[in-house]
Amino acid sequence: MRLRHALVSACGALALIATLGAPAHAATGHFDYKYIGLDGRPHKGSLSNPEDIVCITIPEVGDPDSSRPAFAPHNRTDMSARVFTEPDCSGLSWTLKPHGQPATDRLELRSVAFFRK
Repeated sequence: MRLRHALVSACGALALIATLGAPAHAATGHFDYKYIGLDGRPHKGSLSNPEDIVCITIPEVGDPDSSRPAFAPHNRTDMSARVFTEPDCSGLSWTLKPHGQPATDRLELRSVAFFRK
């Protein structure tokens, strides 16, 4: 009886350790975009190996009261990217394919989330 309890406890501990040690998933590659800087000139931004299944607000354009939206996204990651017109993955959205072509300058965004199809 004691052996069975010890074995069950050991298996449970191993399962917990294996779960805690699992790496976070991330898209592999770069997600590029353009934005207008505080100097009024266009700049390029990029997210490198972004986390998946979380909302990422584009840092340079997260505040709608003080910045214009980012534009011309280019998804060069191995996951689909859903871009949103507002921070915190709200507003209108569009999906960009993995390793896709650059989008037009008219496609504006403030946040993005990555996922596998």
